[in-house]
Amino acid sequence: MKKEIFEIFFREKPAMMLVNLKNAKDTTYASSLAKSVDCTYSHVVKILQKMQEADLIQWEKQGRLKLLRLTKKGKEVAEHIEAARNLL
Repeated sequence: MKKEIFEIFFREKPAMMLVNLKNAKDTTYASSLAKSVDCTYSHVVKILQKMQEADLIQWEKQGRLKLLRLTKKGKEVAEHIEAARNLL
């Protein structure tokens, strides 16, 4: 029941992407994020582009690699999503 009510208020995959980024020990790749939320890579990249436009994440380029990092705003949003999920 808790999971069902959470999904009513939030789209599960994007919300969990932010929470997973917040809880990641290291910087994360889009491909590993896709695996963690059970989503296709292309779908994750589309969502991440929208999150970047909303100033929730930043891409950090290291050579050929693109790593993900939450912005301050993204971290705050992720904390609120996690708190709401825990309340339900």
